[in-house]
Amino acid sequence: MSEVYVSVDVEYDGPLSGPNSMLSFGAAAFVLSENGPINTISVNLETLPGATGDADTMAWWAKPENQIAWKKGRENLVSPEVGMKQFVAWVKTLPGKPVCVAYPAGYDFLFLYWYMVQFAKESPFSFSCLDIKTYAMSRLGLPYRAATKKNMPRRWFSNSPHTHVALDDALEQGALFMNMLREAQTDKSPEASV
Repeated sequence: MSEVYVSVDVEYDGPLSGPNSMLSFGAAAFVLSENGPINTISVNLETLPGATGDADTMAWWAKPENQIAWKKGRENLVSPEVGMKQFVAWVKTLPGKPVCVAYPAGYDFLFLYWYMVQFAKESPFSFSCLDIKTYAMSRLGLPYRAATKKNMPRRWFSNSPHTHVALDDALEQGALFMNMLREAQTDKSPEASV
């Protein structure tokens, strides 16, 4: 079965699932045979009962440049149970074995996995997620801390903006990953070694 790469991005009101809440998430599914995403999903969630927003995170959201993203992430809210069941069902409709990808995976997937297990009682990705920054480190031969977006070649980037709206960022980061992956596939082709 071929792989389908699911780029995920989450927005949150603090650094920890449970004490803080995931406010929204977006996902974009990509396959090597298509130039753009084959499907997307975006869900805005109600906050967790008893959870509170982290002061530093909420101060960041209060900045004028983040107000549009905040407002978009607080529209049409659904409960975490409804949202996570909807997401898991969506992943299961994708045409291939789902591979979660994120930037950074250690943050976005941490929230997503906790919410999936807590509210949908399963994760279609098992317990793993491919970290785009780590993949860039490998592709560039750089130390991990140097493998930042500013040190990545411009050819890897699309024109998609990074807006802190979850679906926008999932699309942007998914395109970045797919450009890296396609380049790696080309490097391994018989024509590339001649």
